[in-house]
Amino acid sequence: MNEISVISKAFIAAQKEFAPALKTATNPHFRSKYADLSACVEAVIDALHKNDIALVQKTHEVDSGVKVETIFLHASGETMSGGILYMPTNKADCHGTMAALTYARRGSLMAAAGLAPEDDDGNAAAGIVTKPTQALEVMPKKQ
Repeated sequence: MNEISVISKAFIAAQKEFAPALKTATNPHFRSKYADLSACVEAVIDALHKNDIALVQKTHEVDSGVKVETIFLHASGETMSGGILYMPTNKADCHGTMAALTYARRGSLMAAAGLAPEDDDGNAAAGIVTKPTQALEVMPKKQ
């Protein structure tokens, strides 16, 4: 058996139960709705936990922004990484850094989980269905 057989099966089972990321937040500058970080976490966390998978978002050191890596950790010790996402900061202050971190966490989670915000732009009404694709990087099992 290979080193990702347990988490692979558990992740597939969890992904089948993911909910859509609901667009409940409003961007005041563009007056548009979007799925914020909490909506993205809510869309996946129950299904992940039900399948013994923890969600970990690790930061990596960088000077001009933030780097976030979404890691899925199974109770067996097997892990899968969605890779590292870099997000530049607009301002080199606490607010700019935290804004970039929130954007990076949301984007990283959406990519790693294959999650897309709910479709409210008419594609659903037109019968057009799009599914995100995402390849996960498998991390070696910790001994």
